[in-house]
Amino acid sequence: MEAYSWILYILLPTVAFLYAAVGHGGASSYLMFLALFNFAPEQIRPTALMLNIVVSLMAFWAFRGTVKFPTKLFLSIILFSVPAAFIGGKLSIDAGLYRQILGVLLFFPILRFLNIFPKSTEPRIAENWIISAFLGLGIGFVSGLIGIGGGIILSPILLLLGWTNMKETAAVSALFIFFNSISGLLGINVSTIEFDTQLWVLMPLTIAGGALGAYVGAKKFNYTAVKYTLTFVLFIAAVKLIWG
Repeated sequence: MEAYSWILYILLPTVAFLYAAVGHGGASSYLMFLALFNFAPEQIRPTALMLNIVVSLMAFWAFRGTVKFPTKLFLSIILFSVPAAFIGGKLSIDAGLYRQILGVLLFFPILRFLNIFPKSTEPRIAENWIISAFLGLGIGFVSGLIGIGGGIILSPILLLLGWTNMKETAAVSALFIFFNSISGLLGINVSTIEFDTQLWVLMPLTIAGGALGAYVGAKKFNYTAVKYTLTFVLFIAAVKLIWG
């Protein structure tokens, strides 16, 4: 563990705040920071998933009352993603490859925070359960394998397809992350893992940050300056993870 790991007490709650504000759980960044500060690999994935479960549920709770939830669309995706996430959680991959995949996935929240993904006010492709099923299978498997909820991948796709608006996307993504994170965690034998003491302190602080982010995100809070600061940090970390 790094000597400056105390900074995680600031970074993780901030990350949770920002991700929950847009309906995400934040696992990709939890994974990144814990990996960069050299926590044991077997501790990182379940820690991120546990945080994801709580933070994403709070985000869904905050956004659920602001939109009419697209239940049919959600079910057509989640029914396929949950079993795929469980299978992914059962697998383990080489540590070097893991860091590279995580680095690539970090570019999704970077582009999301920069509002680069195009949004469509009208469906570019009509809602189709076959497309939804493939989205669920693919995103669910990657989610379980890496230890994320998959919202960072699902959100831009939904916006690009024009199937949901911003707040609908936040609500769908939050609940999607919640169920996928539970499924991925069930695929990991958590009972055999001895967690670092610092993680038990970091988790409640991170959850508190997520609770605040979920509340202010649903209320259209302006967090632009902090968002762009985090985006810069994510970019540097993604490059470091990919190219070492």
